[in-house]
Amino acid sequence: MRTNELMLYTLSDRVRPPHRGMNNGMPFGEKNNEYGDILQDMTFLMDNYNNEYYNQEDLRSLLFECINGLLEISVSHGFEGNLWHTYLTFLLASDENAYSTSCEIVGEVKGSINQIVLHDFEVLKELFDYDFGPMEETLHADCFSLLLDYQNVNTGSKMFNKRIRDRICMLSQSLGAAKSVQEFKDCLTRFYQEFGVGKLGLHKAFRVEHPEGEIAQIVPIANIAHVHLDDLVGYEIAKKKLIDNTKAFVEGRKANNCLLYGDAGTGKSSSIKAILNMYYGKGLRMIEVYKHQFRDLNDIITQIKNRNYKFIIYMDDLSFEEYEIEYKYLKAVIEGGLEKKPDNVLIYATSNRRHLIRETFKDKADRDEELHTNDTVQEKLSLVARFGVTIYFGSPEKKEFEHIVKALAKANGIGMPEEKLLLDANQWELNHGGRSGRTAQQFIDYLLGTRL
Repeated sequence: MRTNELMLYTLSDRVRPPHRGMNNGMPFGEKNNEYGDILQDMTFLMDNYNNEYYNQEDLRSLLFECINGLLEISVSHGFEGNLWHTYLTFLLASDENAYSTSCEIVGEVKGSINQIVLHDFEVLKELFDYDFGPMEETLHADCFSLLLDYQNVNTGSKMFNKRIRDRICMLSQSLGAAKSVQEFKDCLTRFYQEFGVGKLGLHKAFRVEHPEGEIAQIVPIANIAHVHLDDLVGYEIAKKKLIDNTKAFVEGRKANNCLLYGDAGTGKSSSIKAILNMYYGKGLRMIEVYKHQFRDLNDIITQIKNRNYKFIIYMDDLSFEEYEIEYKYLKAVIEGGLEKKPDNVLIYATSNRRHLIRETFKDKADRDEELHTNDTVQEKLSLVARFGVTIYFGSPEKKEFEHIVKALAKANGIGMPEEKLLLDANQWELNHGGRSGRTAQQFIDYLLGTRL
């Protein structure tokens, strides 16, 4: 195979054989890549399955190892159909390179890169069109053909959301049926435009990890809550304010950092999760950052500022004790550092505190002794001022709480008489933290678990 001719796609790094070890005269690739080693071994087999230099049993064993690897990936990811095509499609959907990152979200780009990538796609199309019949016959292994129409029992895989998994399988079919290299290129480019590429394209949400001795890494969160704003009863004004700001952001217009504050259990965090689900298809992604990771914010932003996605850096339950100084890192990142915050990054935070930084009567006494008391006050208030949009989520009044309970009961098919339902709900909230959307949901969960 001509895979060593690839110029843009880093798949070439996964299939070059010079550093392969020897085992009884048989080369085996080191497992340097979780998925690319199968491609490395398969391309070696394509070139050498009828080479008398190698032992036939070793070649046959290598083929079975590749088949097992394809099955493992397909089961863990929920793939089905032609597993060879689906595997190659998965690599292409994951491979971040000059062409794929240029096309993500925006579609086809102009310039000489198109001629270069056509050469790559010609090589890749050979992999899709490869006839395994002679290899199976020579190695006396006809089981590979069973993988060309595989029905997967694990269609509920947690590796990707179902929409992405289905789209990769559909793209695999389109690439396999492409009649020309240009058609192959057009299919893949449309995928990059619609879904993006790599971990940022295949996942909605991310967290930050910082291994010792390395820079901060953005790690996908494979299993996230599928919350929708319609699930949050009430708070229509607050939800509209959040939608308007996020819609402007994903459409490339001016938007503000957002602070959602108010009472516990009122839906602040759920609203931000829902806004991600609403605008994921428009290229919105979310990175969750904790307070102790604020020193990594500049490194995180450096990794995402040149991508075509829109990123919300999400900080849940944000507040600071008087002795904590991490808020100063956050202030500098939001506004105040020499480097301008990228246009594709916003910060959304939730907090039970309006001013984020805890203040006590002791602070007042300390300020009475200071010469410049206003400076101290302004330093602590300046963080909130950097959030251009503040949205209040307050505890519902009794009638609103009852409305939430009735709406949740109806959505969950609970047929209790209304009078009994509301009486039990009001008794529940008295013993479980007061009126809130969270308390109402917990009451409904209690009914579902014990009475129905």
